[in-house]
Amino acid sequence: MSRLPEFIANHWILVTTFVVLLVLLIRSFLSERISGVKTVPVSDAVQLVNRENALVLDVRTEQEYEQGHILDSLNIPLGLLDQNIKQLGEDRDRPILVVCRSGQRSARAAQLLKRHGFTRIYNLAGGMLAWEKENLPLHKGKKGKRKRA
Repeated sequence: MSRLPEFIANHWILVTTFVVLLVLLIRSFLSERISGVKTVPVSDAVQLVNRENALVLDVRTEQEYEQGHILDSLNIPLGLLDQNIKQLGEDRDRPILVVCRSGQRSARAAQLLKRHGFTRIYNLAGGMLAWEKENLPLHKGKKGKRKRA
């Protein structure tokens, strides 16, 4: 134990890297538990839609949505979500899969849904980029449950 300070002094880059990675890992683990929003891979997202009738909420812009979206998804752009929350219905316990292009906007939308009392919120890890990478079907145009905000 008396050699620990010497080790740290001699290998400060290694020790700093270890501490930073450990903090990031703990933060990632705790943020999901604290936020109440679970980030799910594409395979779990498909199961949510097929087995639990999850509502797919696409928070991308109208133009992005029209270029390709998940069948029967509801499009409410992130900037309009707060004022159009009623379009999601009254069932606050229905699973909602939130998607965007990469997973960043959908994470913000998921937090907004949490504040509005929704309890089963899932963020698609990697967003539509991950969906496309798995070669899952995309629908183009305004088909699906496209709602104008």
